[in-house]
Amino acid sequence: MKPLVVIPARGGSKGVPRKNIKLLGGKPLIQYTIEAAREVFPDEVICVSTDDKEIKSVVESLGLKVPFLRPPELAIDQAGTYEVLLHAIDFHEKNGYLPDTLILLQPTSPFRTGKHIKEALELFDKRCEMVISVKETKSNPYYTLREENEEGWLIKSKEGHFDRRQDAPTVWELNGAIYIIKVSVLKKKLLDRIKKTGKYKMNEISSIDIDSQLDWDFAEFLIQNKK
Repeated sequence: MKPLVVIPARGGSKGVPRKNIKLLGGKPLIQYTIEAAREVFPDEVICVSTDDKEIKSVVESLGLKVPFLRPPELAIDQAGTYEVLLHAIDFHEKNGYLPDTLILLQPTSPFRTGKHIKEALELFDKRCEMVISVKETKSNPYYTLREENEEGWLIKSKEGHFDRRQDAPTVWELNGAIYIIKVSVLKKKLLDRIKKTGKYKMNEISSIDIDSQLDWDFAEFLIQNKK
């Protein structure tokens, strides 16, 4: 395997302003992901992709070189993760490193560890095009989720007749913590169009993804109580 680890870190954040470098439990949020990546991979294949000079400075203060600042077209709100990943691959290929496996680690998952990454990698075999981390969802479309029909009445999101939640099929929710993808496949398909996808199951705490102030406060609470 020739891995490339990409940690995408935009400067803008609406839910929690400047969250990627805001201190959580006394250290920048992005540091948790960098530490997890370093448990598995050498610094040479870990790429923080950012458009922000302050994020670059914080990351480099941790001893990890940031190879570039994203071009302007990838620094806008409309720029997607897919384009950011392709840009990182292209940059490294042009500099002589040809990765065959991309590991995407989003910096908003502070409780994802190197152990989780290693376990997910063990599931990534020749049959897979991608392995993604998931948690079992509480919002089961067979049981609790409803949609409006054309007449405005609520109907089940997915048809099924179950008297108890535990009788409904298990449904998995992406937690955003780990994506492992074949580079050859990524160059041809958007993430949500990749078919041969395996799952790596994580528990609810490890799956916490910080998107709002409530998420942040809960993560801070967990860290303080762990200490």
